[in-house]
Amino acid sequence: MFATAPLRIVAVSAGLSQPSSTRLLADRLAAATRERLTAERDGDDREVEVRVIELRDLAVDIANHLVSGFPPAALREAIDAVTEADGLIAVTPVFTASYSGLFKSFFDLIDHTALTGKPVVIAATGGTARHSLVLEHALRPLFAYLRAVTVPTSVYAASEDWGSSGDEYTEGLPSRIRRAGGELASAVLGRTVSGASRALSLDDGADAVVPFEQQLADLRLD
Repeated sequence: MFATAPLRIVAVSAGLSQPSSTRLLADRLAAATRERLTAERDGDDREVEVRVIELRDLAVDIANHLVSGFPPAALREAIDAVTEADGLIAVTPVFTASYSGLFKSFFDLIDHTALTGKPVVIAATGGTARHSLVLEHALRPLFAYLRAVTVPTSVYAASEDWGSSGDEYTEGLPSRIRRAGGELASAVLGRTVSGASRALSLDDGADAVVPFEQQLADLRLD
């Protein structure tokens, strides 16, 4: 019998501290994706492999590659893992209203066609909810340039989101994580993740995808 390749989910975390809320968000998104993949394989007996790449451990290698053009073995292996993954989770802290330099430097090393058609969840962490639009004005355009397919739900976690279950007007962080993981799992399995052909689950809210213009209108500045 021929061995069946596993479903590979790779999460890239650009957190710098240890412990890191960015790494925690990457871990939870990966766990939600694995859970949904395991539940919805419908006879697909492939194993689900999850790997988290910590960019802080590769920072020196990334800098050396940028100036020399030759990636060390550990960095080359990380790049290969990202480009060969069935689904990608990309999480960055917000620095100066955008993704971190370490996050951008890593993806600068990936060929602009290597992620073509790959489903991606984009996510970010920050100290205040006012930075949440970084997902739309920075991360989504970056992965559009790389020709990846970002799932409809992106996840931003401000400091106050951790431990919060939301209220009558907003979803809590856990439900947003579950929904994003479910959308990535559906995309990996080749199913529709937006439009009328996808039935809403209990994890879906009526405002599952908020248009960028609406986010701008709803944004309240202190």
